[in-house]
Amino acid sequence: MGDQVNGLLSPFLRNRRIAAALPYVKGRVLDFGCGVGRFSELVPAEQYTGVDLDAESVAQARKDHPGVSFFTTDEFADNNGRFDTIVSLAVIEHAPDPKGFLMELAERLEKGGRIVLTTPHPMSDIIHRAGSRVRLFSREADDEHESLLERKKMEMTAAEAGMKITVRKRFLFGINQLFV
Repeated sequence: MGDQVNGLLSPFLRNRRIAAALPYVKGRVLDFGCGVGRFSELVPAEQYTGVDLDAESVAQARKDHPGVSFFTTDEFADNNGRFDTIVSLAVIEHAPDPKGFLMELAERLEKGGRIVLTTPHPMSDIIHRAGSRVRLFSREADDEHESLLERKKMEMTAAEAGMKITVRKRFLFGINQLFV
C-alpha cells in the first residue's frame, strides 16, 4: 500500500489528516501506517516509532528522517514496546478485519493510552472513486479499501474490540472522520 500520495490532492489530504490528529497525540507515539514518515516531523525522535507494511515507504522514511525509528510490519512484529498514543491515519479502511486491527493496536498501548484514527466517511466513497479515476486522489488507495466505517459501525467495532470512542469529529467538509 505505502504512502500513496500520487494523486494531485493526496499531499493536501495527508496534511489535513495529520492536523486533525495532532491535538490528541501525547507521550510515546506509534505511527502505524506511517508511509514516508511525515508525522515524525511533529514528534520528538526519541518519542516516535513509525511502522508501515510497504518496505519502499519505510526505506524512504529512513532516508528522509535519519535518527528516527522506522520499521516494516515484519521487522516490528517482535517489538514489545508500549505506547501512549497510536496514530493510524487512513489505514483502518484497508484492514480486512477492523475489529482485529483495533485489538492488535490495543495490545501495544500503555495503560490509559489512546488510539487516534482517521478514515473516510462512507458518503465519500463515490467522490473518492471518481477523483481517483482522474488522479485527484490515489487510485491504489481507492482500490485497496476494504470497508468504510461510519460512526455507528466504528463505535460497534470499537466496543467489540473492548474500546470506547471518546472523540469523534468529521473534517474536510465531512468526508473524513477522526476517532479517538
